[in-house]
Amino acid sequence: MSEKVDLENTLVDESQRGIASRSRQEKYSEGSASESDYDNERPDAVEEETDEEDNAFFDTRDFLSSISFKSTESDFYRSEIDSDDEDDYGVCFGDASDSSMKSVGFSYPYVRRRKKLPDPVEKEKGVSLWSMIKDNIGKDLTKVCLPVYFNEPISSLQKCFEDLEYSYLIDRAYEWGKKGNGLMRMLNVAAFAVSGYASTDGRICKPFNPLLGETYEADYPDKGLRFISEKVSHHPMIVACHCEGKGWKFWGDSNLKSKFWGRSIQLDPVGVLTLEFDDGEVFQWSKVTTSIYNLILGKLYCDHYGTMRIQGNCEYSCKLKFKEQSIIDRNPHQVQGIVQDRSGKTAATLIGKWDESMHYMDGDISGKGKGSESLSEAQLLWKRSKPPKFLTRYNLTRFAITVNELTLGLKEKLPPTDSRLRPDQRCLENGEYEMANAEKLRLEQRQRQARKMQESGWKPQWFVKDKGSETYRYIGGYWEAREDSKWDGCLDIFGQVPSDPMTD
Repeated sequence: MSEKVDLENTLVDESQRGIASRSRQEKYSEGSASESDYDNERPDAVEEETDEEDNAFFDTRDFLSSISFKSTESDFYRSEIDSDDEDDYGVCFGDASDSSMKSVGFSYPYVRRRKKLPDPVEKEKGVSLWSMIKDNIGKDLTKVCLPVYFNEPISSLQKCFEDLEYSYLIDRAYEWGKKGNGLMRMLNVAAFAVSGYASTDGRICKPFNPLLGETYEADYPDKGLRFISEKVSHHPMIVACHCEGKGWKFWGDSNLKSKFWGRSIQLDPVGVLTLEFDDGEVFQWSKVTTSIYNLILGKLYCDHYGTMRIQGNCEYSCKLKFKEQSIIDRNPHQVQGIVQDRSGKTAATLIGKWDESMHYMDGDISGKGKGSESLSEAQLLWKRSKPPKFLTRYNLTRFAITVNELTLGLKEKLPPTDSRLRPDQRCLENGEYEMANAEKLRLEQRQRQARKMQESGWKPQWFVKDKGSETYRYIGGYWEAREDSKWDGCLDIFGQVPSDPMTD
């Protein structure tokens, strides 16, 4: 989410297939590169800001150099019952300090969801990304229409929901708070904040940029939550979301500031994510910077880096440092952090990787050394779920494969604005590439009317901007309208372009 922002697919090395076919997975990430600010005066590598306060808290030593924390295929979590009928989105029985917490978040009813995408109808044709962008360096890429070949069959609204893949961590945090353990609540919230990045590993295809007023709902009783998101602004491009779980609410909006450096794209998220528990405790944080590298040559990859500060309104706060990957880094994607109480004392230390797992240890380990002895004390908070049995060219996770599923009877319940009804995205998922391209061009023509609609006083259907701030909040009413199948005011945004843009 918010940002939902976010980075997509496995790339074939140029030496194997050449630039034309290699480019097919050279996509961007959670943010749309077409909604960007570009500044061509800075170098390709963006320097990470220096912060004396951060240096005081984060030890520069590599706590993850131990072999037990190195990336291996076996590090992905395997569910206890691994079968096609098992709901194994990332079950992790951490929090070994209290056995009663192990099953929290996993007592919801089972819902059968799909395990694979439809087989493609057509064969894809390779397109070079570099041939599309080489003449546009330093320019506003909002004027460049990329073919659907560079997309994955998921919208930015659905990418926001991917942040909730490991929502059991919030359920667990809620229960820890009920037990009076604020520290364990904070640790699980921190693990949740990191876990949202795991799905971006290897994802290089660009999500669809929603149309103004486009929405997405996710009713997942098997995760104990309901989610709604909407594109609330076209310029700047902002998507807002709201999720309700058992004992908690989560909301935020995402606005990506993008810079294109020729060989890389930098995405700086703007916006605050808020998690509120029913007992009144609130946590807020913002996402870190994301960059996608090797747009021209080499293997495309993304990295997340910067400092994430999770502010709580009660006893604890947290600082997480996402380490920027270097060329010679043999152990990338590291995350280190500390949890502090109100007095500034370090109550716990977090270590892990955003694409793998997060562990914690009590107290400040900066003076304990970096050997395996101190790491042996670390307890697991979260571990990434295993890859899907049926791999996709988009490198979607098991959870991501489910978000665009249109099950029997669901279509009749959805508003006409839901992403699952978007024709170009549905055609791409089905492998109908020619039709997907034609529909994408049609909808892009329709989307050009969005600025005029916004300037004429258009307002979001389900969200409103808070007075005195730039934050959007859910105003309610969506699920009640869904219950009654009353979608008055919801435009047919995927229909044919009318002669007068204000008549639809």
